[in-house]
Amino acid sequence: MKFLVAGLGSIGRRHLRNLVALGEKDILLFRTHQASLPDADLASFPVETDLQKALAASPDAVIISNPTSLHLKVAIPAATAGCNLLMEKPLSVNEEGLSDLQKILAANKKECLVGFQFRFHPAFQQIARWVKTGKIGGVISASVYWGEYLPGWHPWEDYRTSYSARKDLGGGVVLTLCHPIDYLRWMLGEVEAVSAFTGKVSELELQVEDVAEITMQHTGGAVSHIHLDYFRRPKRHEVEITGSSGTITWDEEVGKAGCYDASTGQWTFYEAPPDFERNTLYLDEMRHFLDVLSRNTTPLCSLEDGMRVQKIIAAVYESSNENQRKVVLQDERKEEYPFR
Repeated sequence: MKFLVAGLGSIGRRHLRNLVALGEKDILLFRTHQASLPDADLASFPVETDLQKALAASPDAVIISNPTSLHLKVAIPAATAGCNLLMEKPLSVNEEGLSDLQKILAANKKECLVGFQFRFHPAFQQIARWVKTGKIGGVISASVYWGEYLPGWHPWEDYRTSYSARKDLGGGVVLTLCHPIDYLRWMLGEVEAVSAFTGKVSELELQVEDVAEITMQHTGGAVSHIHLDYFRRPKRHEVEITGSSGTITWDEEVGKAGCYDASTGQWTFYEAPPDFERNTLYLDEMRHFLDVLSRNTTPLCSLEDGMRVQKIIAAVYESSNENQRKVVLQDERKEEYPFR
């Protein structure tokens, strides 16, 4: 298969390396030469700076890893040209154009995998199994805390110029760290309403919000809360899910998930395999994408999943701006979850 990688920042290069590691050799790069990383590791790959010329090479799939605000400028032409897509999260800065992309992909019978890589985390997959098999009874509430110091993300660049810090490129803590919106929805069920606060509270030099407090109501009855920030040191990423008969926890620093059974007073722990490291998520994601392209499976995180997250993000900003609870999901779209 032929691949086109659009956007060669840190995540684009990670996808490129993983494609090569999985044996793919026919890879073309679409570049604007705006990346802050050196180009030495890209020298062996053909480069195109015009998107239409790149698409004229008839790639089977396009990996879209440019800044968030530019995703659809590549995705829609690529889908129109008959390409499958792996789109980094979030899909865009808002919902505009997403239904058009959906229609084009459907008409051309092409697939889209959205890059919410935590769905490939073995601990998160175990947590999802615990929840869905009723190990803690019916889920009542969940909380996520994710704080991470933005200037430390990419030491090779001035954080103020990174896409995460710039409004024009689709930055801000809600868009950039939207993973919990996806994985809580995946684990606990659809989101029907949102209340949120977003703001700029630290001394970081940003054009965007650096903190968010998000509360979501799920259709199965659970309530979840997400804290996101750009300023916490050291990094903290933790999850807790409370049910009627137990609790599930996960701590990224500790590297394990735990399930507490209130009836026995005992904990069961799950640790990722010894060879697990951060790139394992992306490598498994790319391996899954290759399976999707071979028609062996359907996307674990579909375009429709990404669109739901985008709708929730829009509700987060609207709730914060208007200081009121926002309904995200209409009654006719509610789903019943058997583990409740």
